[in-house]
Amino acid sequence: MVSYTDNEMMAISAGRFTKDGDILFAGTGLSMLAAMAAKRIYAPKAVVFFETGGIDPSLEEIPMAVSDSRVMSGTAVNSGLIDAFSIVGHKKLHTIAFLGAAQIDRYGNLNTTCIGDYSRPKARFSGSGGACDVATFASGVITFMQHERRRFVEKLDYRTSLGWHDGGDSRSSLGLRRGGALAVVTNLCVLKFDNNTKAAFLAEYYPGVSVGTILENTGFELDVSRAVEAAPPSPEELKILREEVDPQRLML
Repeated sequence: MVSYTDNEMMAISAGRFTKDGDILFAGTGLSMLAAMAAKRIYAPKAVVFFETGGIDPSLEEIPMAVSDSRVMSGTAVNSGLIDAFSIVGHKKLHTIAFLGAAQIDRYGNLNTTCIGDYSRPKARFSGSGGACDVATFASGVITFMQHERRRFVEKLDYRTSLGWHDGGDSRSSLGLRRGGALAVVTNLCVLKFDNNTKAAFLAEYYPGVSVGTILENTGFELDVSRAVEAAPPSPEELKILREEVDPQRLML
């Protein structure tokens, strides 16, 4: 079997959720890598866009941030924040957002604000940016996380971006008729969300990773009864990722 890194496995795992016609909202870092992998490998007719207004760029080189001028290279449209967020919430478009977070709970709610008490935090982060809006209005959200117990928590220190709220139909009761957490992609596994309870469950564990390791690193109860081993990246997937998506190894 060809060797691969955690970032390669995570980017490919996220890309497998996409299909032609999807509109992919990419953040910075691994989100960027996954969106480009999705476009190059799984969904060539998908459209990648960024909150700074680059819509369907050529992506000949991987941008280092959403403010990187490369997000505007070869675009169909060079626009701005208003148009970008209008696309996210457009009812006739299937928009998938790739996001990251410091903490996540069993219902896919995200914390990117602080650790500890809000008024006297142990650590303060950048906050929502556009993530709250995107998580509220996109068709679905895929979140990237390092799988650690301190990150997968029973109760968030601060709820920055909405997933499935408190589970069940609680999200729709807020008036949000579409969207919600689609999956969580970590360095150990892929979590999905139950159709009824909206609680996270273990969908796939990566080759060489035990279910026990995943449970040890999860701070809330996790259903593992539906788990299967994920397919490893194929040589062709890795070739495209390494030679076309990120040949300079900026993120791989």
